[in-house]
Amino acid sequence: MKENKKIKDKFVPGLVSIIMPCYNGEKFIKETIESVLAQTYVSWELLIIDDGSKDGSVDIIKSYQQDQRIKLIQQANAGSAAARNNGIRQSKGQYMALLDSDDLWLPEFLEKQINFIKKKQVVCVCCSYSRIDEDSNDILRPVIAKSKITSKDMQAIDYVGTLTGLYDQSKYGKIYLREELNSLLDDYAFFVDVINLEGIAYGNPEILAKYRFRQGSMTSNKRKLIKKHYVFYRTHFGQSVLQSMVSVIKWGTAGLIKYR
Repeated sequence: MKENKKIKDKFVPGLVSIIMPCYNGEKFIKETIESVLAQTYVSWELLIIDDGSKDGSVDIIKSYQQDQRIKLIQQANAGSAAARNNGIRQSKGQYMALLDSDDLWLPEFLEKQINFIKKKQVVCVCCSYSRIDEDSNDILRPVIAKSKITSKDMQAIDYVGTLTGLYDQSKYGKIYLREELNSLLDDYAFFVDVINLEGIAYGNPEILAKYRFRQGSMTSNKRKLIKKHYVFYRTHFGQSVLQSMVSVIKWGTAGLIKYR
């Protein structure tokens, strides 16, 4: 379902809407929520969309609802894209950020990213991030954000770490994830759509977030993603067979560097 209508929504100035889908996230979601509560920038709302969890996620989320900035939204299982869109529809903030229920922000993430987006005078920014394992230990090397990201850059490689992106919705309105992708690379497509609004985004070199690398996750097995990326380039970008193959090679090369 495509909902990317360029409409003039009404937003609360300065408020950040944090969209967090959750499916069976009881193992990590407490630590993730705590990283939001620790933010030095306090004007935010956290919309947690439980996507039909069968574990104790909902009870954990409810235990934090004494903070009125935290809102639980429950839905039948429909996938991360549908869950995120559910949260976006109910969001009120000028700024919007996507944060998965197992990733973390450093305390100054919001403060520094809002200052950065104002400095660059664009609608989208991201930042560098480190990577952690399931026990929150640092692993691999940090991923350093590309300083300037154009629409053309995004045609082969997703340069925006989902947990690091910040979108100012006040100029163009809400942008929704593409549910027709069935939660496959939908976050990539989302930031393509956002960056296409003005053709550019900027990356903050500071490491302000932590991506949790989970064994068995889709991103942990690059071989499984090769075909899916090829299909994505063909269908989403409309690239030719040759162009798609070149894009896969570029993505694969970047992945080898990223995960070595």
